[in-house]
Amino acid sequence: METRRITVISAGLGVPSSSRLLADQLAASAERQLAAAGYAVDIEVLELRDLAVDIANNFVTGYAAPRLAEVIAGVEASDGLIAVSPVFSASYSGLFKSFIDVLDPKALEGKAVLIGATAG
Repeated sequence: METRRITVISAGLGVPSSSRLLADQLAASAERQLAAAGYAVDIEVLELRDLAVDIANNFVTGYAAPRLAEVIAGVEASDGLIAVSPVFSASYSGLFKSFIDVLDPKALEGKAVLIGATAG
């Protein structure tokens, strides 16, 4: 059975965050759909708030700390990405934007990407 690897990123700041709750629901739905199509599914969920300092340091130093480098490699190796951000002032969060900015510009080429947003 072929395995599909999905990386889920949540840019929510609270615990629990509505962004994470939506990300979990989207991941569960994707897993059901892929399983129904005959795929095994490997899902990794990332909370960007846990990487905020490493993301900021990457902008200052130009280098990713080991944990951030591992996360970036995981995104690049995945078959698909589910990305959920809260909406602030009618836009995605700065943390979400900063994480996407540290990725290689070609990192998402050829990947299925599902984007979700939450607003209060």
